[in-house]
Amino acid sequence: MLTNILKKFFVKLIKIVGFEIIDQNQFKSPTLNKELNEQLSNINKSIVLPLGEVKLNRKISDLLIIFRTNSNIEIWDQNKKRIFEANKIEYVKRSLNSLINAIDNLNKNYSSIKINLVIVDDKSKKENLDKIINILDKTNINYELINHDNSEHKKIIKEQESVDTFSNLSSLLKSFEVGKNKGKDLIYFIEDDYLHFRYSLEEMIGTYERIASQLDKELIICPADYPFLYMNNEKTNLLIGNKRHWRTINKSLCSFMTSKKILEKYWNNFYQNCLDRHDPFEKYLNQIYESEVCISPVKSLSIHMTNINSSYGLSPFIDYKRLWDENEQMPN
Repeated sequence: MLTNILKKFFVKLIKIVGFEIIDQNQFKSPTLNKELNEQLSNINKSIVLPLGEVKLNRKISDLLIIFRTNSNIEIWDQNKKRIFEANKIEYVKRSLNSLINAIDNLNKNYSSIKINLVIVDDKSKKENLDKIINILDKTNINYELINHDNSEHKKIIKEQESVDTFSNLSSLLKSFEVGKNKGKDLIYFIEDDYLHFRYSLEEMIGTYERIASQLDKELIICPADYPFLYMNNEKTNLLIGNKRHWRTINKSLCSFMTSKKILEKYWNNFYQNCLDRHDPFEKYLNQIYESEVCISPVKSLSIHMTNINSSYGLSPFIDYKRLWDENEQMPN
């Protein structure tokens, strides 16, 4: 009995001074009152065994998600068909369903974060736009729909060989402008052909807090483990995130999460990237990664639903069919 009293006293004392006890014999933490295979991290610290804890100095308070849609164009700048060869609106719907599912999971695990969703739509047909709105109206998500008019940027963006290219540049610039004007902390720019795993946003937020606290730097986080990252045998650094490994990268596409501080600091890069079609398309975005940390997950948290042979699309070691089927309908 005396032994038990002393143990309880010791546990309380350890908690008071801010440490945690790991009992490998019983496979639990008495101070956290959890089994070791449970989520050990909390609001103040990120805990990954056997590496210990990271005090979270960079806490996320607000997340603005900007979902950029165009349900009219099957695949921009390509004649190829996407995996499963459905109409574009089907990819938009399933991407939105998966994103809503991820938002719901994030709300449950990070209830203190305020989440807002903005849809920047590029002239979708009314029947398609109605389908998007129907999905959104069945949720409790605070959202805004912007019907973007490309003529807004007619005097800013250089004339392009195709209307679709101009449209793509214009909607991208509009998304960046919305992020700059409406963002408060983190901003997630995401396109309409990415299927998310339910835990994706939770992992991205948890990883942002952990690594940004470790490095004392703002980050750029990509949601996907793209095939092109493995084609040139480039050196990388592996980092420990919330529940998986992440790798440093020096190139991205136009879907990523970053902070308003990064957006404001490199606004000229974001702006210049949209004024003309470059080679690569993300030329001025990639320049940012020469000075800032950009990371992608290993393995992927979302899947870019392109043609199966695209180096910018399907991530390796993923059950694409299962993820596609799971997001046919919005979760109840």
